[in-house]
Amino acid sequence: MTGTPGPIDYTPPVDEVVAEPGPTLAEPTHEGLRLVGAADAQGVVLRLVGGVAIWARCPSARRPPLARRYNDIDFVTRSGSAAAVTAFLTDQGYEPNRMFNALHGAQRLMYADPARGRVVDVLVDRFVMCHRLDLRDRLAIDARTLPLADLLLTKLQVVELNEKDLMDLLALLADHDLDGDGDAIGTARILAVTRDDWGLEHTIRGTLARVRDAAGSQGLDGTVAEGICSRIDRLVELLDQAGKTLRWRMRARLGERVRWYQLPEEVGH
Repeated sequence: MTGTPGPIDYTPPVDEVVAEPGPTLAEPTHEGLRLVGAADAQGVVLRLVGGVAIWARCPSARRPPLARRYNDIDFVTRSGSAAAVTAFLTDQGYEPNRMFNALHGAQRLMYADPARGRVVDVLVDRFVMCHRLDLRDRLAIDARTLPLADLLLTKLQVVELNEKDLMDLLALLADHDLDGDGDAIGTARILAVTRDDWGLEHTIRGTLARVRDAAGSQGLDGTVAEGICSRIDRLVELLDQAGKTLRWRMRARLGERVRWYQLPEEVGH
């Protein structure tokens, strides 16, 4: 059998996340879903991002060879929601990092689960690591996580790709088609954020090349690896064809002579 696998209709098993004693659940993936559901019931906007979000959207992330361990839980919320988020998470058994939140709460909030030794990290409006992604208009699209295109972007913007990032990217591209019917990755979002940002697109192209090289060496079924490579090739083709702004073209002239990204440790939190 050849060809690109189609999107998988998948709903996280919410019934699995409620049958455990204590204020929080031991498994970060289940706890992340529990918190999203409880927040929604109270009108608090939280959307999963990071590995737990990819686990929730990708069946491949739940089984070998792409299954991995998860530690902390990451969310995104809207500006102006700090007080509501703090009240909600405190009620759910989490302790706010008051000093950190007082200093950096406009961009990021941190909470701890003392019983589990686990951190909950809440980004406000934007994802900032090697590059910046504005998420203010992306929180109302999907019920529990950021949209698939944004989950992909948060991983593609990584310059120094680690094994966890690689596995997450493979899972996303194994399970979700580009612009297809059903649960698909919307490429319009990717093209929109790169048309004016040469640096982000340059990083994305480099990351896609590394993922493509790795697709055949991760123990994946040959048809799945072929599908991943097909989707990567299509995304690169779309980037090649997309229109670019004058700002993009001017920055492209400098190329790698000027660094086009920041490292996570340089990001002011």
